[in-house]
Amino acid sequence: MRNTLEVFGAGCLGALVMCVVMWLCTRYGVTQSLGVAISGSVSPHWMYPRIVWGGLWGLLFLLPILSSSLLARSFVIALFPTLVWLFVIYPFYLGKGVAGLSLGLLTPFVVFFFFWVWSLTTAIVLRLSR
Repeated sequence: MRNTLEVFGAGCLGALVMCVVMWLCTRYGVTQSLGVAISGSVSPHWMYPRIVWGGLWGLLFLLPILSSSLLARSFVIALFPTLVWLFVIYPFYLGKGVAGLSLGLLTPFVVFFFFWVWSLTTAIVLRLSR
């Protein structure tokens, strides 16, 4: 139970950092300069669901995936939520096409980058907590 609470909390913190990074990329025009129509916000209405989902995705850190390498583990774990967003959420729930390509050709890479930020932050928090 303790491990579950740790990974959920770390996932929530990772999602908070991801939301701030998304907002900064939006604010300073990084996503727009890449031709990707993904925007972030710091409003509670926008952040809350992402933080909760970040905690739930954090449960992936209970799996024994490449536990020796922090970067490799964060890279592999970031693939799971990225693939769900690209091949389930964008096409079926948001109507943005497969891999969200109607948002821009670099959408898959930008989405992976943001989830890698989440995953790396979560992995670092978990490493520091143990």
